[in-house]
Amino acid sequence: MEEDIEADIPCSSLAVDTIIRVGTAGAIWGLCCGPYDAAKQGLTAGSRASFVVKSVGKFGFQCGFLGGVFSFTRCGIQRLRGKSDWVNGSIAGAIAGAAIASRTRNWKDVVSMAALISTVGATADFSRQI
Repeated sequence: MEEDIEADIPCSSLAVDTIIRVGTAGAIWGLCCGPYDAAKQGLTAGSRASFVVKSVGKFGFQCGFLGGVFSFTRCGIQRLRGKSDWVNGSIAGAIAGAAIASRTRNWKDVVSMAALISTVGATADFSRQI
């Protein structure tokens, strides 16, 4: 029944929903690890608060971007292929991983991140079918 609901919702709406949810999780992660990292660097007062705010924004943006690219790509591939299987998650994961790692401009990092996110996406889609 879940697949019938997804078929009626536009891919852009699914992507926005994912960006909000995963971006919020990333912001919470940044809020948790920011103070720790700031303390490790010896920052205090205003510089520490600034570091934490930047950390929240950075993690929130990166996680939201990854989730949005993955969700939008997976939905588009699923509608294009007409199948709901692990291949959709694998392809979407490779594209999302490559998009995230492309800012490093190192092909080794791009390929390894694409493979990692592809494996995670395929595993998630495969486990959904069980």
